Amino acid sequence: MTGPTTAMVLAAGLGTRMRPLTDHMPKALVPVGGRALIDHVLDRLAAAGIRRAVVNVHHYAEQITAHLEWRRDIEVLISDERDQLLDSGGGIQHARPLLGEAPIMLANIDSLWIEQGKPALEALKAAWDPARMDLLLMLVKRGNGIGFEGPQGFFMDAEGRLTHSVAQDVVTPFANVGFGIMKPQVLDGEPSTGPFKIQPVWRRLQAEGRLHGAVMDAFWMHVGDPAARDAAEARLK
Repeated sequence: MTGPTTAMVLAAGLGTRMRPLTDHMPKALVPVGGRALIDHVLDRLAAAGIRRAVVNVHHYAEQITAHLEWRRDIEVLISDERDQLLDSGGGIQHARPLLGEAPIMLANIDSLWIEQGKPALEALKAAWDPARMDLLLMLVKRGNGIGFEGPQGFFMDAEGRLTHSVAQDVVTPFANVGFGIMKPQVLDGEPSTGPFKIQPVWRRLQAEGRLHGAVMDAFWMHVGDPAARDAAEARLK
């Protein structure tokens, strides 16, 4: 099945945990292995057939927009959040006029990986079934990556349906890597303006049996702080 051709790249965060690297630049431009985080992500998206990427900006927004002017392999549109940081759900909602109504790919800029089998985004596209799903999250098995934070994550049943757990005393077998495929219409009942988180949408779709997962065959790296950046660089070398 043909996958999305438009992606939402979430790049508006303050990057507070990445300080001091983000004292004078946005997290999206922090270099890892000689390339900015956002370029690693856009490279993956372009290779997976994404033709348009909508990038939201807030912290040092002008640096990101100037950097992205040079991309020619993928069309980049800017969703401006300089007036107010809108969080994950609000950021996607704000960008919907640019995204359109067809399913979109979601991408966080702090998620890198080393392929070990079938390309992860190709596997994600192959698993997408809009008849059964409204949101398909890309997952990684515990132990097959670096940068995991706490026990929170997902359980998955035999049909690929997900249950999100925030329990502190149960370690889940899968973690969300920050990529997925989503129908924009799942936000129709959410606020039209202002900040809100995407996790309550997960819980609603979970209750409806419309939240699914696809497990990547790759070594995942969450680049959330300077130590994780150094660890990712060592892996990439």
